[in-house]
Amino acid sequence: MNNESNWKECIENNSSLSVSSDKAKAKSLIDTATGRNQYLHENEIKESNANYLFEGYYSSLLELLHALVILKGYKVSNHICLGYYLRDVLKRDDLFRLFDDCRFKRNSLVYHGRKMDFLTAQGAIEKCKQLLNELNKLLNIPIK
Repeated sequence: MNNESNWKECIENNSSLSVSSDKAKAKSLIDTATGRNQYLHENEIKESNANYLFEGYYSSLLELLHALVILKGYKVSNHICLGYYLRDVLKRDDLFRLFDDCRFKRNSLVYHGRKMDFLTAQGAIEKCKQLLNELNKLLNIPIK
């Protein structure tokens, strides 16, 4: 159970650790996310696959967030602290709110078996895509 309510507490509780920046690991994470996004983009969003596509986009988000923090010298062990990094370190409350909404939807899906209806899933996918674009900018990844 996460007790953190901000980035400082993530550091204090060892949910976020200082590590050496690792460009090779970040590049690997970015390459994986980029490849997955190309695959996901080729699939039309339908009622039968919307939840699965959302999970894929969310996985790519996590990879880009982990790449971002590893480049800055952190290893983060939970999703909420990745969000706090966006909010408290990068001062991007807009991205934190988008990510936290996606995180909540993903947790409902994965841990509680609550599938989203088609329109909710479509909206969640769009939020993921918006976040991915912003993370690409932060990581200086060319957007295709």
